[in-house]
Amino acid sequence: MAYSERRLARRFQIKLPMTVRWTSGSAVGEAQTESRDVSSRGVYFVLPKQVSHGSPVEIILTLPHEVTLAGPVRVRCLGRVHRTEDEEEGRSGIVAEIHRYEFLRSGDEIVA
Repeated sequence: MAYSERRLARRFQIKLPMTVRWTSGSAVGEAQTESRDVSSRGVYFVLPKQVSHGSPVEIILTLPHEVTLAGPVRVRCLGRVHRTEDEEEGRSGIVAEIHRYEFLRSGDEIVA
């Protein structure tokens, strides 16, 4: 039986530094991490703790000059945790679905 790819957007295996903020119940968390792969619809990364399916996330990442060809560009992504996977030593692999994003100018402040 052949496997059929279900993804609607092409994934790029690229490591980008990221700041991730999430809300799980009444708890709010923030961590620095890096992407493992990115598409226009989502991003996969690892966090030092478990985050609940459906939790809202805010991701700030910087696209490097090699990607934009116009200098580094910061992007703010808003979405939800779509899937989690257990990683080594209590870490959690997170698939976050991106619902919307915006490009940030260098002087833009990030509001939590």
